[in-house]
Amino acid sequence: MQTKQDQLIEFIRKNGGFARSAELVAAGFYKVVIYSALKKGLIDRVRHGVYGLAGTPDISHPDLVTACIVVPNGVICLITALSFYEVTDEIPRQIDIAVPEGSRNLKTDRLPHKLYYFSKKTWEQGVEARDIDGQKIRIYSLAKTLADCFKFRNQIGTDIARTALKNALEQKKVDHREIMKYATICRVTKIMKPILETLI
Repeated sequence: MQTKQDQLIEFIRKNGGFARSAELVAAGFYKVVIYSALKKGLIDRVRHGVYGLAGTPDISHPDLVTACIVVPNGVICLITALSFYEVTDEIPRQIDIAVPEGSRNLKTDRLPHKLYYFSKKTWEQGVEARDIDGQKIRIYSLAKTLADCFKFRNQIGTDIARTALKNALEQKKVDHREIMKYATICRVTKIMKPILETLI
């Protein structure tokens, strides 16, 4: 017969190797069980409020995985996404996460992040599921990310958006028609079209 700790380990394993404390409590695992598993070295505290199986292999983008666990309806965006696609030299100082407008206050304390509130239409468009060493993350496609960067250019900087666009096209990582599709959705056609025309 499985002990409560065995059930806890199995629950985290089925959850992809990670789980939020709120998920564990909701599944019936009291804090005493969680702390006992921590003390015995069966699980690790990945970040405040997020636990992972002990001995889980290192993953290449742990902050992105953690962000997607902590903010389950969030989508990696803007400079963080540009860095993921390797089209910027900017080093993200935080994790940029898009959430739909009207989202309730999210308890993301201690997570180095910035939330961006997108309209439902723009939040839904261009989302891709990526596998990072067995862990799933939600991130905008490169074309959608570029359009978003121009939409939020006053917050992240026009030069960053323009350079990323230039790099993406030179590296042939994206098609200009796909970019314009998202530029229309994000209502940045007027600013992006003349820049694109000089680059292609």
